[in-house]
Amino acid sequence: MTCFFVSDLHGHADRYQKLFQAIGDERPDAVFLGGDILPSGLLPSSSISPDHEDFVNDFLAAGLDRLRSTLGSAYPRIFLILGNDDPRFEESVILDVAARGIWEYAHNRRILLGDYEIYGYSFVPPTPFLLKDWERYDVSRYVDPGSVSPEEGFRSVPVSEYEIQFSTIEKDLAQLTAKRDLSRALFLFHGPPYKSKLDRAALDGRKIDHVPLDVHVGSIAVARFIQSRQPYVTMHGHIHESARLTGSWHDKIGETYLFSAAHDGPELALVRFSPENPASAERELL
Repeated sequence: MTCFFVSDLHGHADRYQKLFQAIGDERPDAVFLGGDILPSGLLPSSSISPDHEDFVNDFLAAGLDRLRSTLGSAYPRIFLILGNDDPRFEESVILDVAARGIWEYAHNRRILLGDYEIYGYSFVPPTPFLLKDWERYDVSRYVDPGSVSPEEGFRSVPVSEYEIQFSTIEKDLAQLTAKRDLSRALFLFHGPPYKSKLDRAALDGRKIDHVPLDVHVGSIAVARFIQSRQPYVTMHGHIHESARLTGSWHDKIGETYLFSAAHDGPELALVRFSPENPASAERELL
């Protein structure tokens, strides 16, 4: 089985065209899109201008549907989640396209892929950004200096005050996976685990009210989850500059292989891996 993994394309048409070309040329069995897949920002996506393009239907789904027509039975299964820069009001459109069989929406779900299980999870810990659709408290109601609480900012869909105040990534992951054996689980996260090679932000020397900022901005809950539950493979994005700063787009925690497809250059970062041999994974900048 051959898998592609990409993340944080932020609606860049040129990167998607490279992805479409690679799918058509190489015919992978599965493709994973790890969030922040839409054009950045809430307001452009919610425009009601008659000239506004429906990115999901008019570009992304249309491009993949053309591939499906061309590839026929060789069309891959495509799994996707949204990320913290993707307004959640687009989730209904994502689900509509999923109903047409173009992709499978993986957030907060368990999906079978042959002998493997796919899990998806979009939420990240609080960030400095104001769109809070895909932010949760991590393991407690602590918020890092410089970040904005999930109780502030704004959301594109209504959420109960109870959920905003008391939901955590830690609780979500426990509920999603229950006590299942995850030794053959492929986990599609948007955010990376805390203090890994995948969550290093360019915050060196920065302070808020004389307090140095932590250069590691990943999720403690995700790190603990990987350490304790040992899923087979985890995929991450979110922190674009991490691979450049650490020199590595992959990591390993215990027996779990971790990959990141986030990239802060203009290229498409395409991770290719085989679940039968994740140690042989490679990343190419296209």
